[in-house]
Amino acid sequence: MLSQKAKVLQKLGGKTMLHHLLLKAKQISSDISVVVGFDKEGVENEISKLSVDAQTFLQKEQLGTADAVKTTIDNINDSEKVLILYGDVPLIKRKTLQDLCLIDSEISILTTTLKDPTGYGRVIKDENNFAISIVEEKDATDLQKRIKEIFTGILVANGSVLKTLIPQINNENSAKEFYLTDLIGIATNNGFKINTLNSPQDETMGANSRKEQEELERVLRVMNTEELLKKGITLIDKTRVDVRGDVKAGSDCSIDVNVILEGDVEFGNNVEVGANTIICNTKIGDNTKILPFSHIDSAKIGADCSIGPYARLREGSVIEDSAKVGNFVETKKTKIGRSSKANHFTYLGDADIGDDVNIGAGTITCNYDGKDKHKTEVGDGSFIGTNSSLVAPINIGKNAYVGAGSTITKDVPDNALGVGRGKQKNKENWAKNKK
Repeated sequence: MLSQKAKVLQKLGGKTMLHHLLLKAKQISSDISVVVGFDKEGVENEISKLSVDAQTFLQKEQLGTADAVKTTIDNINDSEKVLILYGDVPLIKRKTLQDLCLIDSEISILTTTLKDPTGYGRVIKDENNFAISIVEEKDATDLQKRIKEIFTGILVANGSVLKTLIPQINNENSAKEFYLTDLIGIATNNGFKINTLNSPQDETMGANSRKEQEELERVLRVMNTEELLKKGITLIDKTRVDVRGDVKAGSDCSIDVNVILEGDVEFGNNVEVGANTIICNTKIGDNTKILPFSHIDSAKIGADCSIGPYARLREGSVIEDSAKVGNFVETKKTKIGRSSKANHFTYLGDADIGDDVNIGAGTITCNYDGKDKHKTEVGDGSFIGTNSSLVAPINIGKNAYVGAGSTITKDVPDNALGVGRGKQKNKENWAKNKK
């Protein structure tokens, strides 16, 4: 990877590979062990951020996959099943893992079938379809090379079986490492019957380079957009939608091209998302339209709203039903009430905008004094004229007006007009003298 970080900390769909895998592991079991080596502190820090109760074990030297498992042996009970996963194989699905764990066998392995298995160890089976060994390509006969089923490395075994077999694995190979793949042949020699479960190739892909990481991104994108289609969401082009989180949606929603969905995103019914839009950790109500080139993060948007184009809703923005946020409008920690509108070129920060309010183009809430943030309140039915600066803390009353071009530094009472601008003076024939 040519990185200073552990491979499992490389990101995929906005989350680290370790993040993806630990969330799957958490769905399978509450007893999780993670073997760490290179970048131990980075990996442990990532685990601490994920709300996953996992115990870590240090592999002091990277001596192979079997050696990694061996570091956990003293923590394994004879009676429990142990599922072994790989941090750089993050796309395995929960159902696949559950199916593997449910096989009634002392040891079962996960395999996949490749069109071109060149370079991979082939799964050799007996007449009863039990796996008996894994033959590396350099050791395979011409007949064995025709086998397209390979071992993914993922397996489940009884604790007592692992404790018996792991110590028998040696490092008599060119790399002088202890390979978990050798477990299969050793298990056969010890009289164990090894069941197999064949899984889709996409689920068991790993990443050892930036090129392979990019390929995993493509696979994940396809997986996620297929899920959107299953949920009934219309995608104009599924190859140009990127899902980096969890999406819930009602009926008849549609998403245009070049849209990124991150974190927890929830759509009501009949939501439309325009092209080139980013939505992160946001809930959107029924019949709302998100127009192109909008950027929405940690917001809550009601029903029948229109957002954008080129709108930016930042954290803490609450847009209530039937409100409109137009082009080049930015909000932050702001509530915009029902049927209110800010149509163009406006910044609303730390503000509470009432219902049926019109915010004129170029309006700014001056919420920061260089040290602290202050709040702006605008009552229901008020009208803020174009190019107004509202210097917080300030309260604009109900049904109040602010004249265009004003800098308002004092509260404006209900039903009043607030004007704060220099008096205009015209100098006759000034242009002639200038010339």
